[in-house]
Amino acid sequence: MKHAGPEALDRLHDLLVKLRSHESLVERKRGTFYRKGSAFLHFHEDPAGLFADLKLAGEFTRFRVSTAAERAVLLREVAALLAKLSPAAPRAARSRDTRRGA
Repeated sequence: MKHAGPEALDRLHDLLVKLRSHESLVERKRGTFYRKGSAFLHFHEDPAGLFADLKLAGEFTRFRVSTAAERAVLLREVAALLAKLSPAAPRAARSRDTRRGA
């Protein structure tokens, strides 16, 4: 399975636009996304269709992205993964009452 060429990436234009909107992703080469300097997502084309390889738990997992529904599944996976990987917002400092018996 070869990496997606320009024509295949043209067919994924709307998906690529949505992926570019994630500020934690960097598109180093068209259709190849990195997160914190590490490969995160790229695309392949094959007679069977278009596919995305998304890094989950340190290994690439393949997702079919030939249809709008398949692309939506990938976008949900990416959003969930980025939410999980992004540092949590700092918790508000707990107020502690240092008085005895409080």
